[in-house]
Amino acid sequence: MSGFGGMTPAERLEHVPAIEDLSRLAKRRMPHFAWEYLDSGTGFEAAIRRNRDCLDQVLFKPRGLQGEIRPELSTELFGRKYDLPFGMAPVGMTGLMWPGAELMLARSARRTNIPYCLSTVACETPEDVGRTAGENGWFQLYTFADWAINEDLLKRAGDSGFSVLVITVDLPAPSMRERQRRAGLRVPPKITPQFIANVLARPAWALATRKRGKPAFRMLEKYLGGEDMRDLPKFLADQQVGTLYRWKDLARFRKLWKGPIVIKGLLDTEDARCAVEEGMDGIVVSNHGGRQFDGAPASISVLPEIAETVGGKTAIVFDSGVRTGLDVLRALALGADFVLAGRPYLYGAAAHGEAGADHVSHILATDLANNMVQLGVSRLSQLRGLAVA
Repeated sequence: MSGFGGMTPAERLEHVPAIEDLSRLAKRRMPHFAWEYLDSGTGFEAAIRRNRDCLDQVLFKPRGLQGEIRPELSTELFGRKYDLPFGMAPVGMTGLMWPGAELMLARSARRTNIPYCLSTVACETPEDVGRTAGENGWFQLYTFADWAINEDLLKRAGDSGFSVLVITVDLPAPSMRERQRRAGLRVPPKITPQFIANVLARPAWALATRKRGKPAFRMLEKYLGGEDMRDLPKFLADQQVGTLYRWKDLARFRKLWKGPIVIKGLLDTEDARCAVEEGMDGIVVSNHGGRQFDGAPASISVLPEIAETVGGKTAIVFDSGVRTGLDVLRALALGADFVLAGRPYLYGAAAHGEAGADHVSHILATDLANNMVQLGVSRLSQLRGLAVA
């Protein structure tokens, strides 16, 4: 889990200057089935490539002679000030990527003062993560057909200190995720010769798993009547997890949750308009990181029209494909108020533990500040509208 030793942040940056460096190391430390879960999309994975290609097409014209530039990266969102304009997106089965990663990320988020969003299908409980994240915790909900479960999950999250509710609506059914299937990943994991070979090839992961315990959906154990995960697939199917059929259903969540509510997974302007009409505090423009529907447009390509449609009536958060501080800058310039990154933080945790998660924030923040200097702006608010292509 270590590797940075006693290095300062600046020394770490010299040693590991980019997210792709963490990605390469993480791949060497994670079992193949875990890597395939984290890194893959669905279909031909065109949506993942589209996210990258379209981000790269967002260009700017730098201005010179703008005086001394001292970038200010702090921002306010949902009544809270964060030190950086980005945070950690929810990722399911995080504890499979690296044992105990949810708690690592929660500690890192609190230390760097950015939000960490815990997934419903996490390997830790909201009680444990909430205590760890403090006011920096957001809770992501995949809805259940049984509203008693929804109500209980939100009560547990609220009682545990989570401040923002993020409801994901772009998972009407599980996607194909062919790479995961080929890698032999099952829920719950099935112990096969292939599985054992994968684990033995990654001794650091195996040792960490032995210390933490086998990956399990600890948040959902309560609703299964125990710790036996064998019935989980049927439970998830019966509960139609992630399915929310009507906009009017959101009113029920407003009664259950006292804090800000954010709708995650919108790509259409009409959906954005509906979210505003339903009184949602924010929306996340996202194509699920290219994991759900391979025919979806890149999130960045629809962000400007959604921002224009919303017109400042609700907060806009951007997600999908962020790998650099320049990507954060691009999203802010095209209308986002805040940005989330998912895979990069798991690369960091798998590569270097908590120090790796901290380093992801440092990479993104340093690159963002550097590109603001290159562009000739010192405040995030100055970025809006500067993109030329």
